[in-house]
Amino acid sequence: RVLPGMQAAFVEIGLQRAAFLHESDLSQRERERCADSGIGALFRDGQEVTVQVAKDPLGSKGARLTTEISLPSRFQVYMPFNPVCGVSQRIESEAERLRLKHLAEAFQQEYRTGGYIARTAAESGDEFALRADMLFLYKLWGSIEPRIQQAATPSLLYEELPLAVRAVRDLYRTKAEKIRIRVDSRETHARLLSFANEFIPEITSQIELYTGEHPIFDLYAVEDEIQKALARKVQLKSGGHLVFDQTEAMTTVDVNTGGYVGGRNLEETIFKTNLEAAQAIARQLRLRNLGGIIIIDFIDMQDEEHKRQVLQALEKCLEKDHAKNAVSEVSALGLVQMTRKRTRESLAHILCEPCSVCGGRGVLKTAETTCLEIFREIIREVRQFNVQELMVLASNEVVGRLLDEDADRVSELEAFLRVSIRFRVETQYTQENYDIVLL
Repeated sequence: RVLPGMQAAFVEIGLQRAAFLHESDLSQRERERCADSGIGALFRDGQEVTVQVAKDPLGSKGARLTTEISLPSRFQVYMPFNPVCGVSQRIESEAERLRLKHLAEAFQQEYRTGGYIARTAAESGDEFALRADMLFLYKLWGSIEPRIQQAATPSLLYEELPLAVRAVRDLYRTKAEKIRIRVDSRETHARLLSFANEFIPEITSQIELYTGEHPIFDLYAVEDEIQKALARKVQLKSGGHLVFDQTEAMTTVDVNTGGYVGGRNLEETIFKTNLEAAQAIARQLRLRNLGGIIIIDFIDMQDEEHKRQVLQALEKCLEKDHAKNAVSEVSALGLVQMTRKRTRESLAHILCEPCSVCGGRGVLKTAETTCLEIFREIIREVRQFNVQELMVLASNEVVGRLLDEDADRVSELEAFLRVSIRFRVETQYTQENYDIVLL
């Protein structure tokens, strides 16, 4: 379905919600074609189109699509429809950037292929290994391309490697020494060995099959880390703490000194807490996979040099992050605003669901609030139906309050309405649930 007013199209890709394709996510060639006439000149309702998922469905939004196809591998990203060759911004050496770019351009001319972008792992990589990686991607695209004409619509033409293999491919660094990759699944272990033998032979000996009695998550306290990453409050070693609140529009992080009272003076205490918080926040953003707009409320600092150092510490810690991010200066309100690219749901959205009791609000009405609602509802019911007796069904907490702290109010209400009110505990009711039955 093409929407010229939004310069976008909704595409049916076989999921529950239609996916979203915006003009800015088109390939360079397609953007040039619709620069003057708009997206309607390129697509029409009902047309078949080859797309790649750029972002998974997030919340109530469908998947974000692009027609700029790209295939990642160990050292390179191949773009069959884009002739430009580039290098990851994380590679800082100008000489190394030129070497990698010239290598990609030479391969491109030799095989008449699309463009390549050298990934961070390609830095100082062997020329033979880099060329082998580019050849693999070129052949992979050669196997995908014929399916475009033959497949029904919608169809899956190609999907990324399994999570375990992707983790080894993307997270392993040649500079890391004495690492071990331990797997408790024979099937996954065999798959990792096969992948490593072909693409990263130097780590084959470091991939181990774990056969111990204790769960592997318990062995490395992974379960505890997951629980901490789902908690709202994160304790700092100094005694301070962070509070994470995730909303539809943004994520807020509040920094507090908590029980930390060290330091020579208050300003020094605040500065040290903020420095530690900057490191912890960068790590938590990765663990929780938080994206979009993030607002950090550091403890107010008076010293401009302290503000600069805290911001610098945050930016340095964020350099380790694989997700693209941008950090602004400290605002007039003392807040640090930043963005982090979001392509998948956060850890909390993947592992949790909204509470069936509070509906995701995170709070419940107090027993007193529910009792006051019950009083008002009784008045409505009696005046509408002119009854002499009724029964209130509610939770144990609410009924307990009605018979204890609010017993005088109940007596006054009975006298005022000239009705008899009875109560019954319903164990399945939450503190907000109640029913009024006319007898």
